Amino acid sequence: MSLARVVVIGSSNTDMVVKCASIPKPGETTLGGEFAMFPGGKGANQAVCASRLGAEVVFVARVGNDVFGERAIAGFEEAGVDTSFVVKDPVHPSGVALIVVDEHGENAIVVAPGANGALMPDDVDRASEAIANADVVVTQLEIPVETVAHAVKLARQFGTKVVLNPAPIRPLTRELLADVSVLVPNQHEAAGLLGKTEFEKMDPSEAASELLALGVDGLVMTLGSRGAIVADANSIKEVPALKVDVVDTTAAGDAFTAALSCGLAEGKTLVEAAQFASRVAAISVTRLGAQPSMPRLDEVESFFFGN
Repeated sequence: MSLARVVVIGSSNTDMVVKCASIPKPGETTLGGEFAMFPGGKGANQAVCASRLGAEVVFVARVGNDVFGERAIAGFEEAGVDTSFVVKDPVHPSGVALIVVDEHGENAIVVAPGANGALMPDDVDRASEAIANADVVVTQLEIPVETVAHAVKLARQFGTKVVLNPAPIRPLTRELLADVSVLVPNQHEAAGLLGKTEFEKMDPSEAASELLALGVDGLVMTLGSRGAIVADANSIKEVPALKVDVVDTTAAGDAFTAALSCGLAEGKTLVEAAQFASRVAAISVTRLGAQPSMPRLDEVESFFFGN
């Protein structure tokens, strides 16, 4: 059986993480605890996770020509990710993310994009052969929307499935969404796409129907501890979350998106892929950090079925 082929087009950051009792309010200074630096960025997290889950992964990205960029590329290569299309930007520094994690594992994140903001359609075009040969292309919104739109359209021209994780939330055209095979928002991103301010006041199934009406083929809407809603033109189903001891939710959504994409690349149905993704995300929240939390396929199998 051939490996699932996944192309990830997206961001690479260095995550600077501080643990504290509670996330500071505006104007508040809080004394924190442990500090750590981890490789991160939504695109990079998804690429590393997909590779650890056994996929053949090509990553399209830009990093700075600096120590953070060097470390990032070394980490991708160690994880088995093809870095042929990771460019060292001669002008912009590597992206960084400042992350606060509270005692419940919830987080607040601010990202300085750096070289991620310079990832252009030309960078995508250089990887066109890999995109044409892929089973799934995955992208997110920590890179310019024009680049995302170009990547989505190019992938669909080649007949390659497109998974879009619309994070952080930004305005998207119906034209772009019409080329998306599977949209993977969390509840806050879903609210933003629908022009709502509070998701809590929305019925998840109704929200799923409204999001499908934007033109995407399929939808997997993650709801944190409540699980996920899986929807397409034929049905709307719930996939429950698994109960684990939460340490850090950073990159749980990336683990979910990567695992979902791997499942689809392997021929799983949308529901089957979402169930697999739920298991992978559950493991990721039991560990601190973004890429360090991403499990290998054997860990996923042993974590739930080996004991």
